[in-house]
Amino acid sequence: MKRNEPEQPPVQNRRDFMRAGGAATAALLAQGALPRVAQALPGLPSNSATAGAMPTRNLGKTGYRVGIFSLGGQSAIEWGQNEAVAVPMVERALDLGVNYIDTSSIYGGPERWSERYIGQVMKRRRSEAFLASKTKERTRDGSMRMLEQSLKLLSTDHLDLWQLHDIGTLGDVNEVFAKDGAMEALVEARAQKMVRFLGLTGHHRPEPLMDAIRRFPFDATLIALNAADRHHHGFITELLPLAVEKQMGIIGMKITGRGRLLSTWTPPPVEEQKRSWEGVVIANGPGTIGMRDAMFYTLSLPVSTVIIGCDSVGQLEENVRLAREFTPLSEAQMAALVEKAAPCSKQALFFRFFERA
Repeated sequence: MKRNEPEQPPVQNRRDFMRAGGAATAALLAQGALPRVAQALPGLPSNSATAGAMPTRNLGKTGYRVGIFSLGGQSAIEWGQNEAVAVPMVERALDLGVNYIDTSSIYGGPERWSERYIGQVMKRRRSEAFLASKTKERTRDGSMRMLEQSLKLLSTDHLDLWQLHDIGTLGDVNEVFAKDGAMEALVEARAQKMVRFLGLTGHHRPEPLMDAIRRFPFDATLIALNAADRHHHGFITELLPLAVEKQMGIIGMKITGRGRLLSTWTPPPVEEQKRSWEGVVIANGPGTIGMRDAMFYTLSLPVSTVIIGCDSVGQLEENVRLAREFTPLSEAQMAALVEKAAPCSKQALFFRFFERA
């Protein structure tokens, strides 16, 4: 934070505010707002390298211009004891003009490696990145604990975007909107200037996400969108137009289905797949399209940006290069990729076949 910017209140004051504000929050959820408190957030982040690195788009109504490729906090950035790879990757992403970084309180397991590694870079370069994290907790108190730890690990006093993680069922929606549910934490945290914008994420089914979006004016949504989408429980037909109508920032994820859509992907041994939750759909062969087609397909949809987790700096640099070269696909080209993805569509959308309670 710059010296001439007002300081955030101490954590203890924030906690007092949260306890006092719980009842008021429940009453105001329908309005989507709380009375403003007298603290100010710094200006939106700005990475001077972004404009020359890749095209930018509006992140919905937030006022932020985001590069069309953004860094996901999974893959190498969530692996344990991987600081020597993860931290330089975050540094390199900022150097290359990436100006949006996505992570979560559950990336990297209980140690939360993803937030830890990103936080090492944020100590010095917080003003260069729009920083997004998430809560998987469904209660107000659990979510506030997650947020306080996220801020500590990320070496910051605020998030630019805080999101409900993995809204997959109507039960999830009802739980977070219930009394003392996670939505109370989101609204309170925004009022207290611990977070700037609010969002939700999902990859399982479109209907619960649509229900949540109709209940509350979220600023952004992070959703799974790839060339196989139209084959199984698609998000493109109804959910995406609804998010556009609401003028939300739309962040595309799973654009390669964790690699399973790519012709260069080699399936792990079947037994190894079965031991992972990803093994809900056993893949016996590679995908059918290349990385360029995968990225260009999703970027040709009305999204603000796509997030991709990288295994190496080389992958990161290649993704930035593809983003710089992006030109929108025609409807005919997109339809051809949808057809080409059909043979591997289940494995590319494995996350839609996981049975949810």
